[in-house]
This record gives sequence, structure tokens and C-alpha cells, in this order.
Amino acid sequence: MTAISDIPDIETAARRIAGHVVRTPTVPSPGLGALLGVPVTAKLELLQRTGSFKARGATAKLLSLSGAERAAGVVAVSGGNHGIALAVMAAALDVKATVVMPRTAPARSIALAEDAGASVRLTDGMDSAFRLVNRLRDEGLTLVHPFDDPVVIAGQGTVGLELAEDAGELTDVVVSVGGGGLIAGVAAALRARRPGVRVWGVETEGAEAMSGALKAGGPVPVPLSSLVTTLSAPSVSQLTYDRVSALVEEVLVVSDRDAVRGCLDLAEHAKVWAEPAAGCLLPAARRVVERVGDGVRLGLVVCGGNTTPQELAGWADRFGIL
Repeated sequence: MTAISDIPDIETAARRIAGHVVRTPTVPSPGLGALLGVPVTAKLELLQRTGSFKARGATAKLLSLSGAERAAGVVAVSGGNHGIALAVMAAALDVKATVVMPRTAPARSIALAEDAGASVRLTDGMDSAFRLVNRLRDEGLTLVHPFDDPVVIAGQGTVGLELAEDAGELTDVVVSVGGGGLIAGVAAALRARRPGVRVWGVETEGAEAMSGALKAGGPVPVPLSSLVTTLSAPSVSQLTYDRVSALVEEVLVVSDRDAVRGCLDLAEHAKVWAEPAAGCLLPAARRVVERVGDGVRLGLVVCGGNTTPQELAGWADRFGIL
């Protein structure tokens, strides 16, 4: 297995980004506990700067750059949250940023990246977005990859470090998966600090890059059709695949409809406003409880809250939930 984001790397990232990002709350959720029938602790990354965990990895990478790299500027590809995070944190650190997004990215995400001062380039899809960002990297910009970078993964791993330090007893932790940077870092941190805890991933149908890779024995391109653009990576990387295949119990796949239903459940029972990339945790958590049985004590990494009431109402109406 490729050695990435071991605990010393994550501890270094934690020291590096301290003061630039929020140590988000890790709290018991009586409402979710009643809903799921087991004790639940929520790590509220939707309260992070820029509304998601992505600020951690982006900041870790930006603070690792040389003077020449800072002067040349950075570029990122994103379905939403990574682009917002890089744009905002680069502006805070006085680094010029270019963000490449598919036109299917949420309009609010595009606007937030532009408002932060980034140069936003739009493409027809994620495949073409990755091609453009690679070309811009070859032209001299430093790529801040959303998941194929050990520094970024270590930054995301600080979520797991804080969860290990701040949560009570846990048996199982559920983490959303796009390209795998968050779960790779969280699993590495938990393996080091709480080795008995099982880590489960969750994807949505039509955004199955990691589960597809696990079936194939390595990263493979996957077709994208999920409405959850923030989980829609065209493939995972060898770095994230290696970590997940070694440290994660299983990657579960749920429907877009269930992810949207999960957003409504989080609002009603946990009193938090989450995006579908976090909403998918709840249907996955139910499956974990069914599989593990008695004694489950769940941790949920509520990864982001960047969605609008109009978007959520539209999805709920589409699926006949409301």
C-alpha cells in the first residue's frame, strides 16, 4: 500500500492549519439517536469555513507552497465545495486562484468562488473539467487536487483526528465518498487513534467511483449521473484507493432520493442544514446498524451544508418526498 497521510502527516497538517480553519463541534445528537435507534455523534463539518471540510485540505496545501508557487498561482477542479474552499482560502492567503467547474455545479457554488476573487472556468462536464485543469497545470499553475494529493488528504484527515479526540465511545463511523480524500484521511487518523473503530463509506448511485474501483481492483473511470455533484468524481486516485481498500470496512451505495430524504431528516431530527453529500449518511447509517447489530455507537461526519432551500425543495419535489 502506498504510504500516505499517516498520523505524523495529519498531525503536521493540524498544526499548519490551526488558526486558519475552525475546530468544528463534535456533539451527541439525541434526535438522530432516536431516529436510528442507537447513540449517534455528529462531527459538524458543515460549520467549517466555506461550509464544508474542504477548507482543511485546501489550506494545508496552500500553506505548503513555495514562494515561486504562490506567485504563479493555483488551480483546482471542483463540483462545488473544493472550488469554494480554494477560492476563499487562497484569497485569505493572498494567492491567485483559478477554479474549473462543470456547468452542472450549483449556481451558488460558482457565484461564491467568483465572489471570493477566483477566476472560474466552466466546462460541459467533470471529465472535461479534469482535462482543462491538467492543461492549466502544465502551463505553470500549481494544481490543488481535491483528493489525489497527500498534503490535501492529510488536511482532510484532521477531521478524523478531532473526532478521535472529541467524541465519546464509537464503534462505527460513516463518511461520504467522492474522490476519497476525506475518508482516506479520516480512516488513517482513526486507525492510529482508535484502531477498533470501523469506518464505512457511502456514495450515491451514479457517483460510484470508489465502489467501482473496489470491485475492479483499482481506479477505473465511471459514468456520472447523480445529482450530488460534490460526490461526482470521474474516478478515484491510486492514493485514495490504496487507503480505502486497506482501512475501510465497505463503501455503501444509496439512491439520490434517499440522500435528499436524509437532508430533510437531518434538518428535522438533528436541526442542521446539510447538502445531499451529507444527507446520504443517514440511509447508509441505517444499513450499518442492521449489519452490525447490538452495541453500535455511530459517528457521522456531516461533511457540508452548501445547498439552497430552492435546490433542496426542487429535489424533494422531483422525488415526491414533500
